[in-house]
Amino acid sequence: MDESHITVACRNVWKVYGPKAQSIVGSPDASLSRQQLMEKTGCVAAVRDVSFEVAPGEVFVVMGLSGSGKSTLVRCITRLIEPTAGQVLIDGEDVLKIGEERLREIRRTKVSMVFQHFGLLPHRRIVENVAFGLEVRGVEKAERLAAAQKVIEVVGLDGWADSYPDELSGGMQQRVGLARALATDPEIMLFDEPFSALDPLIRRDMQDEVVRLQKEVKKTMIFITHDLMEALKLGDRIAIMKDGHFVQVGTPEEVVAHPADDYVADFIRDVPRAHVLTVRAIMRPAGDASDYAGDVAAATVVQDLLPMLVEEHRPYRVIDGGAPSGIVDRTAVLSAMIEVAS
Repeated sequence: MDESHITVACRNVWKVYGPKAQSIVGSPDASLSRQQLMEKTGCVAAVRDVSFEVAPGEVFVVMGLSGSGKSTLVRCITRLIEPTAGQVLIDGEDVLKIGEERLREIRRTKVSMVFQHFGLLPHRRIVENVAFGLEVRGVEKAERLAAAQKVIEVVGLDGWADSYPDELSGGMQQRVGLARALATDPEIMLFDEPFSALDPLIRRDMQDEVVRLQKEVKKTMIFITHDLMEALKLGDRIAIMKDGHFVQVGTPEEVVAHPADDYVADFIRDVPRAHVLTVRAIMRPAGDASDYAGDVAAATVVQDLLPMLVEEHRPYRVIDGGAPSGIVDRTAVLSAMIEVAS
């Protein structure tokens, strides 16, 4: 990726807990299992040699099971946890090499974080909770409250500005947390499993809210989750993490269509693939075909294609970038479903 098109980059990042942690970095012992490493060295490698880049406006999702290292990784980005080794670049600046004052400035102005636990101030009104980051920044009261009110409306809490946190449901409180993160107009938003404690229906509503907000505000987002369906719904790209390292990085479609190993394949086994795969992933060469039922965009999700094929035996011509690139028909759909299910 072009350096000018990178907002966040982690390069060979490690986080090792224990005695002489630095000696584990890049050593043969680093390849041991977590239990073996602990028994031999007394250390735990929570993050192992992780590298990735996030483009401006991209939603990059890191998912994995509990203990995979994903929450540790996201905290390394702003040094809430100090990495043992590597580089963490924000707009090209290595945050591991800067002083405390500059780090505080980055946290105040460039990056906001949304946690699972809302951390709302119980004796302050919602508008004051949302404005808290601006207050820390030293923004004058009238200005920060006006800004907070606008963000409250953006996240769908209009009319609740003068309420207190205990008057709101869990989903509404999480909206307050989201509004508080947005109020400082950060370039980068970090989400650490923000919706995992919510009821399923509320969680889905909050996922929809993030999708809607991203279309509106175009922030660079790094989102941590243990829920694959949440990752597939939100991510432009997904990194699947296991034992401190990335197993696979790709678009939702790439991960579902081409799992890197048995671990990833097990993750995606129950995914409704027709909702994720696009025509581009299942099309085949046109060959001698000339009688088409019509044209279909390569980015069309297979689920949306199915009704078109119910009564149609002829293939559809696939258009990608304004030009024909292949065909798709019932056989292509069935082949793709059988391939990924086997």
